[in-house]
Amino acid sequence: MALDAHTNAPHVLIAGGGVAGLAMGLTLHQIGVPFTVLEAVQTLKPLGVGINVQPNAIRELMDLGITETQLKTAGVPAREWALVSQKGQEIYAEPRGTFAGYHWPQYAMHRGKFQMLLAETLVERAGSSALELDARVTGYQNGPDGVTAQVLHGDGSTSTRSGTLLIGADGIHSNIRAQMHPDQPPIHWGGAIMWRGTTRAKPVRTGSSFIGLGTHEQRMVIYPISPPDEQGIADINWIAEITVKDPSAREKIGWFGQVDITDFAHHFADWTYDWLDVPALINGADVAYENPMIDRDPVQTWVDGAVGLMGDAAHAMYPTGSNGASQAIVDARQIGAAMLTHGVTADALSAYDAKLCGPVSELILRNRGLGPFGLLSMVNTRSGGEFDNIDDVIPAEERAAFMGTYKTAAGFAMEALNAAPQTIKSGARVPLG
Repeated sequence: MALDAHTNAPHVLIAGGGVAGLAMGLTLHQIGVPFTVLEAVQTLKPLGVGINVQPNAIRELMDLGITETQLKTAGVPAREWALVSQKGQEIYAEPRGTFAGYHWPQYAMHRGKFQMLLAETLVERAGSSALELDARVTGYQNGPDGVTAQVLHGDGSTSTRSGTLLIGADGIHSNIRAQMHPDQPPIHWGGAIMWRGTTRAKPVRTGSSFIGLGTHEQRMVIYPISPPDEQGIADINWIAEITVKDPSAREKIGWFGQVDITDFAHHFADWTYDWLDVPALINGADVAYENPMIDRDPVQTWVDGAVGLMGDAAHAMYPTGSNGASQAIVDARQIGAAMLTHGVTADALSAYDAKLCGPVSELILRNRGLGPFGLLSMVNTRSGGEFDNIDDVIPAEERAAFMGTYKTAAGFAMEALNAAPQTIKSGARVPLG
C-alpha cells in the first residue's frame, strides 16, 4: 500500500480541482485521510455561469462546516421552481429549499465563485500543499501497493505521483475514465444547443425563482445568482436553448466558446410578456457562450482496483435536473462514508460503486429525457403546447407526482431527506494504522 511519506499513512490522489474534487478533498480532511488534489490549470479563476445546488448537497456542505454566510458570497437561496409555457401560462410551480419545508436551502450560485469558495476553504484547512496546480493526470497504473498517476505539466514535462487510491474527478473529458473504459462511446449529443450568459436585471416572480420558460424544443432557463442591490438589480443567469434535427450541426459547435449575441437572439425575439422581456434580458449580457447539451452513456462500473470515478467523470448528465454539482458533492460524501467502514481501500471504492453507480446511471437517462422539463413534452404530446387550463391537460396531482418521482430519483425527496441520518457523523475519523 502506498503511504504518505511524512505520516506513514494512506494517501489519496484526487485528479481535478473542480466542485467534485474539492468536495472530495474537504471530506477527506474532515475524516482525517491525507490527500492531494491535482488540478490541471496553473491559476484557479472563478470561471463559469450559474448552477443550482439542491438541499441534499447543501446538507452535506453544512456538515462539512460550510456556513450559509459563506454560501451567500457565491449565490442566493432559491425560493421557487416554476415551469411556464411559451405563451406565459404557468404549467407547474412549487417552493424550494427551506421555503418548501426542507431542513436545508437550495442555492442558485455562480459556479466559479462557488469553486473558489471551496478551494479557499480547502487550502485554509489543509494547507496550500493539498492543492497542486499545473498537474493534469493523464493516466494511471494499478500496482500491488496502490496506484501511480501519470501527470502532465504546462511546460510539457511529465512526472508521477503514488497513492493508496486515485479518485478521478476530472470531468466529462476524463483521462482516467478513458483509460478505465477504452471502448466507451463518444460523448452523446441529442441536438440541443445552449447559449449562456448573465445580465444585470430585476428578478421576477418571487425574486429568487428558477424559471423554465418555453417548449420541449425551445426554452429559456432564468434565475438570479446574486442578491439584489439597493435598486433591486441582481445578476440574472440565463440559458437559451433550441433543439436542432440536423446531426451535422454538431460539427459547427465547439465544446464551449464565446459567441455574438446576434448569433442566436433572433430565436427569442418575440418572447415578451408583461412580467418578463426575454430579448432585453439576452441583449443585456456583456458576453454569451455557446455549447451543446452533452452527456455520456452510463458505464457498468466507476471503479478499477484502487481507482474510482466521481462527478462528471463518472456520470456527466444533461443539466435539465440541475443536479450535476449536487451529485458530485454527494459522491464525495459517500466515498468518505465508505472509507469510514472499509478504510482507505479499494473495498471502499467498490462499496461506493455498488451503492450509486446503478441509480445514478438511471438518473443520467432520466435527465437525457428532459428530467423535470419532461412536463413540457407531456404538454406538447397532449395538447400540441396549446391550452386554456393546464389542469385539463395534466391534472395537478399528476404534475406533482411527476416532480415527486424525479426528486426521489435524484436523491432530494423532502421527507426522506429530512429524516435521513448524517452521511458522515460529526467527529468521525478513519483509523490510520
